Amino acid sequence: MVRVLLVDDQELMRMGFRMVLDAQEDLQVVGEAGDGAEAVRMAAELRPDVVLMDVRMPVLDGVEATKRIAEEGTAKVLVMTTFDLDEYALAALRNGASGFMLKDTPPADLVSAVRAVASGDAVVSPSVTKRLLDRFLGAGGGELRDANVLDVLTEREREVLVLIAKGLSNTEIAVKLFLSEATVKTHVGRILSKLDLRDRVQAVVLAYETGLVRPGES
Repeated sequence: MVRVLLVDDQELMRMGFRMVLDAQEDLQVVGEAGDGAEAVRMAAELRPDVVLMDVRMPVLDGVEATKRIAEEGTAKVLVMTTFDLDEYALAALRNGASGFMLKDTPPADLVSAVRAVASGDAVVSPSVTKRLLDRFLGAGGGELRDANVLDVLTEREREVLVLIAKGLSNTEIAVKLFLSEATVKTHVGRILSKLDLRDRVQAVVLAYETGLVRPGES
């Protein structure tokens, strides 16, 4: 059972998320919070597996709340926002969020995202990832990193990292590179370990920051 904490200052939004998630046999909403400060407190108290986190809230915004929850290691954070080009969302990813979804995401995609984040296989919607990174990193919003940090990767691992950065799932990478999905998962795990990254989201950002993938590339 994946335990979920809902964080949003709009009660109707929380109600909608609860209806979608509680309808699944393997998902359970264990609590709701209306602001970031309450979210941090409840995450520590309830120890959920995943926190669905709004970013624009009173008292304490979702970026700072995400940072505190990630530092405590109490839960994985999936950021939810109304804005598909929101600087707050990218800031949340940099501060420990394991995923980013739009609030108008279809219910089935939301459920899949929660399961993915809970399993540690964090995946941001490819279209959202591309728009965010094209806008912020392409416009100088991200700090450039020395590409030499990638020297620890094998040629195959670099190929896999490029495809991760382009938003492909493990299944899609397996098909493209003619590998088994299990082999791709092994490569992904080694990439994260070698580069000291928490999840795929950080891998995507690093790939852009080092120039391995450039904004606008398909």
